[in-house]
Amino acid sequence: MSNELVVDVQPKEVSIAILENKRLVELQKEARNISFSVGDIYLGKVKKLMPGLNAAFVDVGYEKDAFLHYLDLGAQFNSCAKFVKQSLSDRKRILSISKFNTLPDIDKEGTVSDILKVGQEVLVQIAKEPISSKGPRLTAEISFAGRFLVLIPFADKVSVSQKIKSSEEKARLKQLIQSIKPKNFGVIVRTVAENKRVAELDNELKTLVKCWEDSLLKLQKAKTPSLIFEETGRTVGVIRDIFNTSFESIHVNEETVFQQIYNYVSLIAPERKDIVKLYKGDLPIFDHFAITKQIKSSFGKTVSFKSGAYLIIEHTEALHVIDVNSGNRSKSTSDQESNAIDVNMYAAEEIARQLRLRDMGGIIVIDYIDMQDPENRQKLYDRMKELMAADRAKHNILPLSKFGLMQITRQRVRPALDINTNEDCPTCFGKGTIRPSILFTDRLEDKIAYMVNKLKIKNFYLHVHPFIAAFINQGFFSLKWQWKCKYTFHFKLIPDQSLAFLEYKFYNKEKEEIDLNKVVNKDFIFIM
Repeated sequence: MSNELVVDVQPKEVSIAILENKRLVELQKEARNISFSVGDIYLGKVKKLMPGLNAAFVDVGYEKDAFLHYLDLGAQFNSCAKFVKQSLSDRKRILSISKFNTLPDIDKEGTVSDILKVGQEVLVQIAKEPISSKGPRLTAEISFAGRFLVLIPFADKVSVSQKIKSSEEKARLKQLIQSIKPKNFGVIVRTVAENKRVAELDNELKTLVKCWEDSLLKLQKAKTPSLIFEETGRTVGVIRDIFNTSFESIHVNEETVFQQIYNYVSLIAPERKDIVKLYKGDLPIFDHFAITKQIKSSFGKTVSFKSGAYLIIEHTEALHVIDVNSGNRSKSTSDQESNAIDVNMYAAEEIARQLRLRDMGGIIVIDYIDMQDPENRQKLYDRMKELMAADRAKHNILPLSKFGLMQITRQRVRPALDINTNEDCPTCFGKGTIRPSILFTDRLEDKIAYMVNKLKIKNFYLHVHPFIAAFINQGFFSLKWQWKCKYTFHFKLIPDQSLAFLEYKFYNKEKEEIDLNKVVNKDFIFIM
């Protein structure tokens, strides 16, 4: 299996697509000014105690107070709280955690009112991003994730991933980390650390300890609420979590992000740094790699798959519901049971992909086509478990119920990705009436004339729908050729699959969008 990662960097958003054998399996979108993402560490203040829930609400600067349950405080919360209090009271001296005298663990059966009080300043980390009407979910067990190791201040324990099967390797890694880790730091050894050399693990451990020390410097100057540590950008974080030898290429369309990824891959796998490539093509990067079309066909309420069968996917506050339909599928056999198992097996493959693609979390209920044969029901259950094995999110799958329903719980740390694939008409704006479409190219020519003659912009890109681009390029004396001769300017016509049928966009030579309604000067004109 060959994997590719494609990164589309836009002024307001970064989109990350993971392809397996050219097929889109994961898509993540992140605003460039995002805050309160998973892994970020904040100095917050306790606003309210909820003894009935055994939890507290903490102000971390979000519009809604964040939720902190007693079980998420961590065994060493008292030590962490004491350390934070001393750091804030003496802002001139940086405390060393290695010389700090830790306190006993908190009682697992205790209550939140025994540990926290209103107005107390606490060091917390985002465990789940704000979802729908809920604020962030927090943990007070601070951790710093690397590729091979996870560093946990105040824990002083070494754990090794259960996915490492060799007992000898587990013992080696545990002994090794015990010998190099500083006092009062706990470490979780990740699966990818298997068979790694001492130097690699030691180097990453020092990097993670440096992250903690840098956080302490911010902590001493901080006022609640404030950000203490910002998690690595999502792009680098994705690479950190999934990078392996199956990756053939990583394509990025922006210089700064390209450099960040290149530096990171050079650090973790110097021999493979050349797979990181800067995309410089005129076509949008997602169009070039046929991702835009896959997004349009894979999102939305209805998703088609093999031979006319399709899924209906509904999202609610409490759960996600998926209905499997055979549609107008041509049946190879008159046996209903055979047809049902056939459709269901294909559906399972698409559903496993959709869960990763949309990052659907929480409770997922799947209504498969009814099957009477217990063997077929078991076969479908086993197939679903096999397909979900590649999913990095924690999940649990239950066998089919009496009603033919399969229930899945999947870890939810971010809102599910929901992309509206319906397009608003850019001409009528949903009113149902437009000006004559035959005059579209005339109106487009008027815009070009205004830009060339009035704004004096004679070098630009014009993005239009591929059908419109084909029409403009049609013939030897094409419209494109006529416009160039008439207005004596240079431009490139770019087919853009992300645009609606009669939508268009102008870009200057720096590839910044041009808004003809807002004129700043002839060199810098920006779109709203």
